Amino acid sequence: MLWKIAEPNLVLIKQLARTLNISGVLATLLVNRGLVQTDSARKFLEPTLDDLGDPFLMSDVEAAVNRILMAIHVKQPILIYGDYDVDGTTAVIVLRKALEMLGADVTYHIPRRLVDGYGMRSAVIERAAEQGIKLIISVDTGIKAFDVVETASVLGLDCIITDHHLPEGDVPKALAVLNPRRTGCNYPDKNLSGVGVAFKLVQALFMRTNKERFLLSFLKIVAIGTIADVVPLVGENRVFAKLGLRGLRIPMNQGLKSLIEVSGLEGKEITSADVGFRLAPRINAVGRMGGAEQAVELFTSNDIQKAKMLAVELDRLNRERQQIEDLILKDIGSKLDAEPALTSRRVIVVDGENWHRGIIGIAASKLAERFGRPTLVLSRENGVAYGSGRSTKGFHLLNALESCSALFDRFGGHAQAVGFQLATHAIPELCARLNEFAALTMKEEDLEPHLEIDAELCLLDIEQDSFEQIQRLSPFGAANPQPVFVARNLGIIAEPRLLKEKHLKFRVEQDGKALDAIGWNMGHYQQRIRESSGRVSLAFSLSQNTFQTMKSPQLVIKDILVH
Repeated sequence: MLWKIAEPNLVLIKQLARTLNISGVLATLLVNRGLVQTDSARKFLEPTLDDLGDPFLMSDVEAAVNRILMAIHVKQPILIYGDYDVDGTTAVIVLRKALEMLGADVTYHIPRRLVDGYGMRSAVIERAAEQGIKLIISVDTGIKAFDVVETASVLGLDCIITDHHLPEGDVPKALAVLNPRRTGCNYPDKNLSGVGVAFKLVQALFMRTNKERFLLSFLKIVAIGTIADVVPLVGENRVFAKLGLRGLRIPMNQGLKSLIEVSGLEGKEITSADVGFRLAPRINAVGRMGGAEQAVELFTSNDIQKAKMLAVELDRLNRERQQIEDLILKDIGSKLDAEPALTSRRVIVVDGENWHRGIIGIAASKLAERFGRPTLVLSRENGVAYGSGRSTKGFHLLNALESCSALFDRFGGHAQAVGFQLATHAIPELCARLNEFAALTMKEEDLEPHLEIDAELCLLDIEQDSFEQIQRLSPFGAANPQPVFVARNLGIIAEPRLLKEKHLKFRVEQDGKALDAIGWNMGHYQQRIRESSGRVSLAFSLSQNTFQTMKSPQLVIKDILVH
């Protein structure tokens, strides 16, 4: 890959390092992220609950709070209408718990991915009316549910929509629509996840009822949903993630304890990567493979044995998901081998017969990462194609779909991820139209794989203390990526070996300082290194190697230049 090394202002780095009493490396990373003012940098490093914005700045929050408190006062039953992904599921968990603490009579509905599909349905509203529900609150969904809100109105039900997806101009005529991205909303942070918007409603309710002291306890679940939804981990999302991950060190919820245990994280300091690759996939698996009710029940059960049983079931479903994912990726690999031209297009579109609809989004994500191009994966089923897409930096995938909206039966999403449905005969035209759109909006350099580098380091610069300084920037994620460094002309002092037949591990040395280096899924470099001069330059991030009580940094390879 092309290494693009940042060139920050050295004067700003020295000023920041001096005023905050931090290392030059950490100051460099802050400047690279645009945090050049002392106050903004300090808040970024040590966010607190005081950094949360006033929820009443969000449009319609006042009306939503008044209606909910009235429903609680007169004992009207409330239905929470959620979504089946981690963001939607955690939003249900957070809002349900908060409403129960306020004394509400509350139930919830989460659609089944493979039966109901994405979004709200009028049939659910009609059943709710028959059951005496008077107030419906959506979480992580509903911003396009015009017909559903109209149905509720006819049946005498009030709707409060909480969502974070981009509206299409107008919003449904609900009693209240909470979405920082809607036109005219003055809420300053536009990047909240679905669970983040639901939490802002909870924050407003607790402010009104003098229960703000309980807000911190909710951030563990809010952090999981926020990190899983891959929203920018800056602003309020950083507050959620930083404080929530800190709380995960001592989980009180029995379901959360069981999930952490089954994920192999008990007694460990949980990072955003652990959430993204261990906790969230297990929550997501139940929604991908069927219904998400088990995940909600896991976090609301006080029965230790039931919680452990549910956690084990989520773990089993995740393993099943992994097996199906491997089969789909193998099938896709065969298609790409047979048609290499597919991967040379600006937008990759690949389809297959009866691929699991709950898994194709993961496949799209892995292909987009591998080829550095927006990718759509579609499953053909009885003349209908169900698709999921993932994008790359700088390409707005939802805008791309909107450029050929007439092709779809339904579609939705945001810049980086979309879902859609269309007739199978329209797939070739979809591919052509998307690539026409990409030709107008993507530059040639957008197609060249490159790696953003924060700084060049010598191995002598890398000590345990410097690793801990860098970790103050965590949690890492969108808009705050894990720092990447370059070290040049390193000597290899141990034979590169393979781990699990696909990961590469070896030891490097420079000026008398030696460190371990590991490259995940980089086993294909082993032979090239063996045949080299014994010297390499590495682009890498840092992780921590722990042996008994000893801790030392190690290099996690992002790219290798073999000399």
